[in-house]
Amino acid sequence: MDQAKALEWHVIPEPTSIELLPGMSTLPSSGTILEQQDIGDAELVFARQLARDIDRVSGGHWSVSSGTGPRNVTLRTGSSLDGLSYVLEILPEGVTISGAGFEGVRNGVQTLRQIIRQVGLTLPCMTIKDRPAFPIRGYYLDVTRGRVPTMDWLKSWVERLYLYKYNQFQLYIEHTFKFDGLSEVWRGSDPLTASDILELDSYCAARGIELVPSVSTFGHHYTALRTQSLRELGEFPQDADRPFSLIERMKHHTLNITHERSYGFATSLIDELMPLFRSRKFNICADETFDLGKGESRQEAARRGVGAMYADFVGRLCRHVEDHGHGVMMWADVALEHPEIIGMLPENVTWLNWQYEPDTDDSKVAALARSGATQIVCPAVWCWNALIPRVDDAWNNISRMAAYGHAHGALGMLVTDWGDFGHVNDPRMSIPGMIIGAQQAWNPDAGLSEPDMLSRISKIEYGDFTGRLIGILKSASATGGFSWGDLVTYVELDDGSGGCNMEIVRAMDCLKDYRNNLPQSGQANLKDARISMLESLRGPILEGGKLNGRLNRCAGDLAPLFCMDNDPSIATVWSLAIDGQRLLNNIGLTLSAKHGVIDSDGDRIDPMRLAGELENWTERYSRTWHEVSRQSELFRIQHVLWRAADILRSF
Repeated sequence: MDQAKALEWHVIPEPTSIELLPGMSTLPSSGTILEQQDIGDAELVFARQLARDIDRVSGGHWSVSSGTGPRNVTLRTGSSLDGLSYVLEILPEGVTISGAGFEGVRNGVQTLRQIIRQVGLTLPCMTIKDRPAFPIRGYYLDVTRGRVPTMDWLKSWVERLYLYKYNQFQLYIEHTFKFDGLSEVWRGSDPLTASDILELDSYCAARGIELVPSVSTFGHHYTALRTQSLRELGEFPQDADRPFSLIERMKHHTLNITHERSYGFATSLIDELMPLFRSRKFNICADETFDLGKGESRQEAARRGVGAMYADFVGRLCRHVEDHGHGVMMWADVALEHPEIIGMLPENVTWLNWQYEPDTDDSKVAALARSGATQIVCPAVWCWNALIPRVDDAWNNISRMAAYGHAHGALGMLVTDWGDFGHVNDPRMSIPGMIIGAQQAWNPDAGLSEPDMLSRISKIEYGDFTGRLIGILKSASATGGFSWGDLVTYVELDDGSGGCNMEIVRAMDCLKDYRNNLPQSGQANLKDARISMLESLRGPILEGGKLNGRLNRCAGDLAPLFCMDNDPSIATVWSLAIDGQRLLNNIGLTLSAKHGVIDSDGDRIDPMRLAGELENWTERYSRTWHEVSRQSELFRIQHVLWRAADILRSF
């Protein structure tokens, strides 16, 4: 690789074998790509996209053919290749990509596209032999917790997944699909429609990406269980009329499976989604059933046990899916808490083993492997609940989970992208984590360091040939003292009438001391709860104030590095995120000063001026939201920000 490094080009994911040969191969400004028909690429997507990339760097015009005749680049199947492998040969007389069928050719084309984007038409001669570590390399996108992307943006995301060799895509859905007869559930969410799914499924398939249906069928039904029509199906129907809460949406949402209508409701969601996808897999989710056995079903839980109840209901869902000829995927968290569940469910379930801690160990991956279960490891891009992605956490989490999965024989890796607390995180900020996931799912043994990986992302994705851009973003991500989640918690502690919301007190770690010190009566005071919360965050809040200067420097360092002809709005998005985090830090300082938790920096910030800055920032944020997302639930984020501005003015 010494010569390759000297020529300053890289490929993500790093190929497993590169043999550099003497000489160079110069492609003409106008030429021909021949794609053999037996590849199965009916729309010639591979050849056409490669031709567009060459045209972009050459200013010429390349044609595409599937017949015979002169050609400069040949795409073909290789009878001697197996699995998902490909061979890319760049020789003075031309370029050939041989792949083991459709996916092998597809992957080889992405490698060539990346090289051409970096070096143009004069290519170093070489032979690349490559294949992935995991046969399944998937991406899981939350489209339910506040943000529903536009179809144009979803297609642009598929293009990125395609370029970095992902072969599976899933959308996380609770209430954001236009289910027939459930308008009370999806109203106001700008839901995806059957037409949307059919269009996206076709778009994915043409690019070798399997769009797998995924829907909550057990836990995570907060919106549905607050409706007039379905509230009786919940474990706590008496809570259906509580004010909406971004925090409570994450905590209370489990079906009461002893209710006669619950199974029919869950299977109706499956039955409506399933025919829209060509995939023969179905993800029933069934995770985080926090309330199971604690409310309406508590007597049944006392009689049978929570594990047995869970296994019985999920087993029925599995058989329902299998009866329709589909394989079942589901999250593994509940089964890992109750290992007996694994043996009660069909053997061919694929378990999605999510572990998001940056320093996670391999104990849960090893446990599933010992059971003989089929598993896919699931790390995260670490963007949820934040304006700036935690790049370092994403690298550590994804790298560890890929290594554990590879060591324990996992079937694949599914990189998750969540939108907790209203999906304030702009999906374009997930790109670095997505690309890290692509690398580690393909070649976890490449031995790349984090700085090397971030430099490669800067160059290949963003056209920053200094390689510094993502490293600067990483340093910005470490500066947050008062987070979006902290602001949501502070605001939602108010129950709407000036009292203290005990559900928030019970739910949040930053209120643990206050919770433990409540009098026996359990009576809570809003002001006292907020003071206790801020006291628990005093260190990070003070650190955030000190680090605002670093945010300013990061913004200044980033500005000259953006060279993104394909998406110049990214520069605006990053600048907006940095400005927003700086505002959050100042809000934390101001609130702490006004509550007497600190006595310095916060007093130097004018609350009235800060409120105005926050409202102006909210308008900028709303405009960028619409660049990639439908209106969906933007109003919930605006509501939190406006309430925060009102609180600042009240001081």
